Amino acid sequence: MSELMRPTFDSQLIEKYGGEGPRYTSYPTAVQFNDQFTEASYRDAIRESNELPIPPALSLYIHVPFCTSPCFYCACNRVITRSATAGQEFLVSLEKELRLTAPRFDDDRPVRQLHLGGGTPTFLSTEQIRQLMALLRSHFHFAADAEIGLEVDPRTVDPAGIRELKAMGFNRISIGIQDLDPKVQKAVNRIHDTALVSSVLGAARGVGFGSISIDLIYGLPMQTTAGFAKTIETVINMQPDRISLFNYAHLPHLFKAQRQLDESLLPTPATKLAIFRNTLNRLLDAGYEFIGMDHFAKPDDSLVKAKKNGTMVRNFQGYSTHGGLDLVSFGPSAISQVGDSFAQNHRKLEDWNISLLEGRMPVARGLTRTTDDRIRADVIERIMCDGALDFHGVERDYQLVFRRYFASELEQLEEMAGDGLIEWTEQGFAVTADGLLFLRAIARHFDAYLSSGSKSRGRFSRIV
Repeated sequence: MSELMRPTFDSQLIEKYGGEGPRYTSYPTAVQFNDQFTEASYRDAIRESNELPIPPALSLYIHVPFCTSPCFYCACNRVITRSATAGQEFLVSLEKELRLTAPRFDDDRPVRQLHLGGGTPTFLSTEQIRQLMALLRSHFHFAADAEIGLEVDPRTVDPAGIRELKAMGFNRISIGIQDLDPKVQKAVNRIHDTALVSSVLGAARGVGFGSISIDLIYGLPMQTTAGFAKTIETVINMQPDRISLFNYAHLPHLFKAQRQLDESLLPTPATKLAIFRNTLNRLLDAGYEFIGMDHFAKPDDSLVKAKKNGTMVRNFQGYSTHGGLDLVSFGPSAISQVGDSFAQNHRKLEDWNISLLEGRMPVARGLTRTTDDRIRADVIERIMCDGALDFHGVERDYQLVFRRYFASELEQLEEMAGDGLIEWTEQGFAVTADGLLFLRAIARHFDAYLSSGSKSRGRFSRIV
C-alpha cells in the first residue's frame, strides 16, 4: 500500500464516526433473522438454487462447538467440555445433518471451499477429523483445486498433527494467537508460549500449506502499546501470509464468558486506539497490505490479488476470494446462505441434536432477502471490499437510477465527503486513506434496518 493510502488516525474523525456498527459479514445482518424462516423455507431456497440455469458451486462450513477451557474474551458459540466422547457424538449428529441436507443439492455442484471453525476444530482428534473429511467427501463432490481450511488452537495440535492435516487435504490454516504477552494470556485464560506457536506455524509452512494466517485481538485486559508491539514484531518475524487484527468488543450483557474479565484491566480507549494505529503502521512498514477493517496480507497473497481485481467478497468467514458460491453450513449456530436466503441452525447443542434425532433439519431462524435487501447487500459489499462504489454498475445490474433510489443516503454522505473520508468521482465515489478506517460507517448509510429503528443498538462493536 502506498503512503497515500495510510490513514492518519484523526482523533476528531474517530470521535465523530468511530461508534458502533455491524461488521457486514451479511446483509441484512443476523440481528434481523427471525423464526418465521423455517426448515421448509430452507428446502425451498435449495430447490430454487438447483433450478437456476447455472447453479452456483458450493462453500461448506462446519461449526465444531467444543473447547476444553474458556477464553474469557470469547463471543463464539461454544461448549466447554473435557468429555472423551463429545467429539464422536458430534460426528454421529453431523452425519445425520449431512444425510438430511446434502442430497437436496444437485450432484453436479462441486465444493470449491471448506472451512472448519468453532469453538476449536482441533478439539477433535486427528482420527476424528479424518472421519469428518470422509463424511463430507461421501456426501459432496470436491473440486480438485478446492480451498480447504481450518482454525487451530496451537495448544491442541503439534507438528505431527499438522502433517496429518495436510495429508487429509487441508491447504489453508488459521492459527489463533490473540497475544503473546504472558500477562495478557493469563488475564484472558489462554496461555501458550511463543515456541509452541512458532513450531505449529513452521510445520504448516514446511508441509506446504498454501496460506497461513494468524489471528490477533487488540483491546484485551493488560494490553499496552509496548507489550503488543513486541507481539507484532514476533509475528512479523514468523512471516504469516495473512494477519487478522480483531477489535475486541466487550459486550458482557451478550456473552457470559466476558463477565469473568476484570474490566478495570481493559486498556483505555486512547491506549486501544494507539495499539491499533501503531500495529497498522508497523504492518504496512513490514510490507503487508491493508485489505480492509482488520485484515492484512502479503502482496502476493490471493486475497490481495482478489481485492485488486475486484473479485474479493465478504461473508461469515470475513474477507474471501471465493464469490458467487452458495454457503452450506453444518453444526450448532452455523449460518447458511443459499441464493437470497439465510438459514441459521439452533444455537444450543442440545436443541441441534434433538432436531436431528427427530429427523428434522435443525433450522431455527433465518431470512429471505427482498429485492431492496439484495441491492443494498451488493452496495455494502462493494464498499467493504473495494473501498469504492460504481453507481453505473448498480444501475446496470438492477435497472434503477442510483441517485434517485439512494437520494437520502447520498445526501447523508455529503458530510463524510466534506470530512475527507470519501471523494466523489464521475462514476460514484472512492474511499480515501482516512476513510479506510471507517468502511463500516460509510456502509451503514445504506443499511435500511439501522435507519428504521434502534433494535440493533448495543449489539455491535465499535468501528474504531
